[in-house]
Formats: sequence, C-alpha cells, structure tokens
Amino acid sequence: MVTCINDALYPGTGQAVVALLRRLGVEVDFPAAQTCCAQPMVNTGYLDEAVPVVRTFVDAFAGYDAIVTPSGSCAGSARHQHGIVARRSGDAGLERAVAETSPKVYELSEFLVDVLGVTDVGAYYPHTVTYHPTCHSLRMLGVGDRPRRLLENVRGLTLVDLPGDDQCCGFGGTFAVKNSDTSVAMGTDKVRHVLETGAEVLVAGDNSCLTHIGGLMTREKAGVRTVHLAEILASTESLQLGVVR
Repeated sequence: MVTCINDALYPGTGQAVVALLRRLGVEVDFPAAQTCCAQPMVNTGYLDEAVPVVRTFVDAFAGYDAIVTPSGSCAGSARHQHGIVARRSGDAGLERAVAETSPKVYELSEFLVDVLGVTDVGAYYPHTVTYHPTCHSLRMLGVGDRPRRLLENVRGLTLVDLPGDDQCCGFGGTFAVKNSDTSVAMGTDKVRHVLETGAEVLVAGDNSCLTHIGGLMTREKAGVRTVHLAEILASTESLQLGVVR
C-alpha cells in the first residue's frame, strides 16, 4: 500500500519498500485498484463520505497475507478507523470485510521486526542520522523502538538521539492548514531540535511529517536532508557506490 502522498510526491519510497521486501524474500504485489486509506475524510468528520473509500480499500487488498505500508499514519487509519466507518455505515458485509483486512495491515517496521523477525536487513548507509517517531506510529500503533532497532543495524550509519523526539512536528494533515501558525511554531521547535543533533539526515516513517519538517528546514537553509526509513533500509553498499546490479 503505497499511500497517496508517496504515490503523488515520493514514488522512490514505494519503490524502496518493494526492493527491500523482495531482497528479504517476500513475494510483493501492488494492487492497482488501491486509492486512499480514507484518513483525510475521517479526520475531518466526513465519515459517511469515507464509506466508499474504505470499501475500495478492502476490495483491493482482499486475500493477501499482509498489507505493508511505509506510513504509520495510513496503517493506523486502516487498523483503527476503518472499523468505525464500517460500523457507522450499517453494512454488515463491509464490517466483516474490514474485520478480515484491518488486522493484516502493518507499518513497514512492524512487518520487518514482528512478522519477518529481522532487525538487520543488510543495509548500508554511511551517514549521521537522527530519527523522528511520528505521532500515529508512536501513539496509535505503538511501534516503539522497532525503527531504531532497524537503524542501529544499518552498516555505516551513526544514529544520534533527537531531543524531544516524542513531540509532534505540527503537521497533522488538515491541522497544518486550519491552524497554520501553531503548526509552524511546532515545526520550528522540531527543526531546532534536529539541528541540535548535528545530523546530516532526518529519518521518519511518514513522508507527510518529513514534508512539513523538511519544508521548514529548507526555508532556514539548514542543510539537513529528510529521508524515509524505507529508503535507508533499502540502501546497500553497491547502491551507495552507484553500482547497478
């Protein structure tokens, strides 16, 4: 499940997930019928309008062993919000389909650590990195230290702690539009903490948060890159050296 923002703006993240999972021996399929997880509708109160989106989701992903997504936000929506939408719809068939599909949705680090049982994925990334745990992955999914365990096993990578890492970056989807001043203030605090680490790269499991923080860092000419967790884990020594195999 590539997610809307990755499909539209960060296709490299989706490609990295596919490359990584195939490297680990997973048979990967990409259902072309997939659209949105319905989170934007649910979060802004349009639960009835979310019903056909949830129905499209369960139809597209029916029958798979696992649904893996590089987003704690979208995984959280599928695991927790789809049931709310289905129950509100009064459609017993949709409720059954959601009950079958939702438990199979995994944020990438959950799938790697909990399902595949790996923390060393054979990655190589020779840079100093700091990690921002996004709100939905931290609070809704409870991914805990899974992303850090994966990063700690990347060869060449130096992981430095991010001060105030449990604090929200201020994005929050439409929150950033409706409460822009507060959003920018929260993001500015996060940027300050990132710069305090001296890291070259800020990594997170959601490109939505990285877009927000990265935009603020670009305005400040901070010189820190934002990279999705999947792209670091998919990186190998041959890729770093520009060798195509």
